[in-house]
Amino acid sequence: MYPQMVLAVLLGILGGIGTGEVVVLLAVVLLFFGAKRIPDLAKGLGKGIKEFKDAKNGVDEEKEK
Repeated sequence: MYPQMVLAVLLGILGGIGTGEVVVLLAVVLLFFGAKRIPDLAKGLGKGIKEFKDAKNGVDEEKEK
């Protein structure tokens, strides 16, 4: 599984999390992937979210037709 997919699944499962949990999660991500890989992970996560939104909009447009 791709790291950005794992992060997206974790955030989806956790739902409403507080500030402390976010800090701990970011620290774990930093330890697992290192500071150099985090921008790549964020970029991949952003692309994944954009693709999901585009696909969702495409389905919505098909429903309207």
